[in-house]
Amino acid sequence: MPNHIRSTLAAWLVAVSLIFAGLGASRAEADNVVTDWASVTPPPAPTLEAIKVDAATTALLLLDFNAPPCDPTTRPRCIAALPAVKALLDKARAAHMLVVYTLGGSTSADSINPMLKPVGGEPLLSAGPDKFLNTDMDKILKDHGIKTVIATGTVVNGAVLYTASEAAFRGYKVVVPVDGAPGQTPYSEQFSFWQLLNGPRLGGEAVKLTKTDMIGF
Repeated sequence: MPNHIRSTLAAWLVAVSLIFAGLGASRAEADNVVTDWASVTPPPAPTLEAIKVDAATTALLLLDFNAPPCDPTTRPRCIAALPAVKALLDKARAAHMLVVYTLGGSTSADSINPMLKPVGGEPLLSAGPDKFLNTDMDKILKDHGIKTVIATGTVVNGAVLYTASEAAFRGYKVVVPVDGAPGQTPYSEQFSFWQLLNGPRLGGEAVKLTKTDMIGF
């Protein structure tokens, strides 16, 4: 083959390879979770476990059941969860369990839903989504010999997710009743419960999902 033809063919092959490489790169850039969003299939629903806790070493956390965010207009799922949380709260108090309240935003105890008002000097903290951050949460729990926390509250992808995760990171056993941790949407609840079971150092023996009426003392 003459040299000039050989050179032309080599140049053409290089050009073709570059074109296909570019197409491959463009395709790789297009394949991301946003472009593939509609094709993502959610994982199977988790199995809820019946949980037995020691009332003497367990604390019930009621996170941000104040208005807002627990408002009938903007968060009807929170209002719908109140009867289940109230039943769990009554059972916890009857067992002399430590109950700890938190507030979201610049609110006061008066803003907590009337069904769940604190009584008898139950601890009340005000903080952002992680209720351990810049608060006495860890000290209160340790002072009472707490080893397990039951995390209820709203919004699930805020206070519940971050506080439950931080509790697990600090070595507490964590129980989250799915009917006591409402979100603004079903998807926010689905995501948060999946993360609590699948995030680093979560799930397994650290975090258990259950329902309020599946918790025994």
